Amino acid sequence: MDTNEQSESIVLYAPERKPEISNQLHQQRKEASWTFWLVTAGISTTFGAAIPTGYNIGVINAPAAYIKEWCNQTIYETYGIVFSEASLETFWAAVVSIFLVGGIIGSLGGAWVADKMGRKKSFLSCGVLLVLGGICFQFCRAVSSVELIIIGRLIVGLAAGLTTSTIPMYLTELAPIALRGQLGVLCSMGVTGGVVIGQVMSLEEVFGTEELWQYGLSFSVILVITFFVPYHWLPESPKYLYIIKKKRDEAINEIQRLGGRKARDDYVKQQIEAIRNEEALNDESDPEGAEQSTKKQRSLWSVITDSTLTLPLILVCALQGGQQLSGINAVFFYSVSIFESVGLSSTGAKFANLGAGCLNLFIAFFSPLLMEKINRRFLALLSCSMCSIFLLGLTVVIYLINSVSWFSYASIVAILLYILFYQIGLGPIPYFIGSELFE
Repeated sequence: MDTNEQSESIVLYAPERKPEISNQLHQQRKEASWTFWLVTAGISTTFGAAIPTGYNIGVINAPAAYIKEWCNQTIYETYGIVFSEASLETFWAAVVSIFLVGGIIGSLGGAWVADKMGRKKSFLSCGVLLVLGGICFQFCRAVSSVELIIIGRLIVGLAAGLTTSTIPMYLTELAPIALRGQLGVLCSMGVTGGVVIGQVMSLEEVFGTEELWQYGLSFSVILVITFFVPYHWLPESPKYLYIIKKKRDEAINEIQRLGGRKARDDYVKQQIEAIRNEEALNDESDPEGAEQSTKKQRSLWSVITDSTLTLPLILVCALQGGQQLSGINAVFFYSVSIFESVGLSSTGAKFANLGAGCLNLFIAFFSPLLMEKINRRFLALLSCSMCSIFLLGLTVVIYLINSVSWFSYASIVAILLYILFYQIGLGPIPYFIGSELFE
C-alpha cells in the first residue's frame, strides 16, 4: 500500500489528522527495512502455520479414492455397515467439509484468542492444533479408526481458521506501516504454497498410494515442528503490549528489537506515536468505554452500531464472504474430480491439479509487489469481476461439454484463468485488509 492509500484508510476515523499522519507515514517509509526479527517472524509463521494450513487443503484431493475405500472397509469391519456408492460419497463429503466447519469456529474465535493469549501465543495455538491433527492422521489407520480421520480434519480446520485470522494480524502489527502490505500477504502466499506442496506429496510417486496415504496427510507436522524452533525468541506484537496489556516498556523494547541496530530514537517514537494515535482514535469513537477501565475493549455491538465503522465493516465482510463464496474451495478440494469429469485420465487429472496449484503459487509470488504498487480497490474489483466472468464461462462450458468437442479444453483454461485472477485480489487481500481498515 502506498502512503496516500494508507492515510486514506486511517482517515476514515479522523479526517482532520490527515496531514499529520501522512507526514508520519512518509518518514516511516524512509526508515522501514526488513530486519532480522521481522524476517524470522515472517518465515516462522509462514512455514510453521500458513503452509501447513494450505497443505491440509491440497493433500486430501488426489488420494481421495484410496481413503474412501479404506473408510468403507473400516466402517464395515467395525460396525457391519455397508455403504452404497451414494452414501459413501456423502460420507466423504462430510469428511472433507468438516475442515471448513473447524475453519469457521477457528475464525470466529481468532479475535478472542489473539486478545486473551496474545498474538504470539495464538501462533503457538495454531502449531499445537496442526500437530494434534497430524497425529490423528498418522495413527487412524494403525488403530482402524475412521473417527480419528474425522477428528483430525476438524482439528486442522480449527487451526486453519485460527491461522488465517490471527497470523496476518500478528505480522501486520509487527511490521512498520510501510511494510504491512508486503508482510500481510505472507499468510496468503503460505496457504497457496502449502496447497501446492500438499498436491505434490499426494501424488502416487510420493505418498498418494493405498499403503502410504496416511503419511501424506501427516507430513506437514515436520514443517510445523521445524519452523517452531525460533518461537521462544520471536517478538510479541508491540501494539498488543501497548494497547491491550498496557505494558508500555515491553512494547518499546519489542519495537527496538524489530527495528534492528539501526533503529533510532526518532523511529521508536514514531512507532509509539502511531500506536497512541490508534488508541486515542479508539477512545474518541467510544468515549463511554474510555471513561471506564483502561483495559476494557470495545464490544462487538459497539462496533456494529458505530456509524463511522459501517463502511469498513461492510468492506471487510464483503471481501471475506466473497473469498469464501467464490468457488475456490470447490477448486481446491475437488479439482481432480472436475478435471476427470471433462475427460482427463486419473493421472492426467492429478497433474492438471498440480499445474493449477503451481499457477496459483506463481501468481502469489507477485502479491507483495502488487500490494506495494497497485491500490487495493482496483485489484479487488478486477479480481471479483474477472472471477465472475470465468466462473460463468466454466458453468456454460461444463453444461455443454458433450455438445462441443473442444469444450473440455476450454473448461481447463477457464479454471486456470479463474485461479489467476483469484490470486491477484480475492486471495490475498481479505487476509490483511481488516488490520488496515480497523484500529
